[in-house]
Amino acid sequence: MAMTLDSPVLNADNLSPNAKSVQATERALARVRVAMEKEGISPEQGGLRLGVQGGGCSGLSYNISFDTQPRERDRVFAFGDLRLFVDPKSFIYLGGMVLDYESTLIKQGFNFINPNASRSCGCGSSFSA
Repeated sequence: MAMTLDSPVLNADNLSPNAKSVQATERALARVRVAMEKEGISPEQGGLRLGVQGGGCSGLSYNISFDTQPRERDRVFAFGDLRLFVDPKSFIYLGGMVLDYESTLIKQGFNFINPNASRSCGCGSSFSA
């Protein structure tokens, strides 16, 4: 099922054409910048780490946190001044996904629009591949 986004989807600045990547909407990037500012983290200091770990009601769960710098084998996706870090194991499951942010009366938070997920739970925080 294709999901229609009402915020433009952006590709990372530092990618070669046709490279498998992580994309983000303008709305998600704006929200990350606000959260980083609240935490006192400048984009030059760090970035947002996206990951996958075992657990959750569908078998795998998404993990999102701030990190001060990329790790040695991370894939780094630059969106202007903002960087997203993804470790190699998580990239197996996250390559090709879009990070979006939703703020409605019912739900507020990040959405992982992931073509690698064969099944997701109702809350959208876990999936199976």
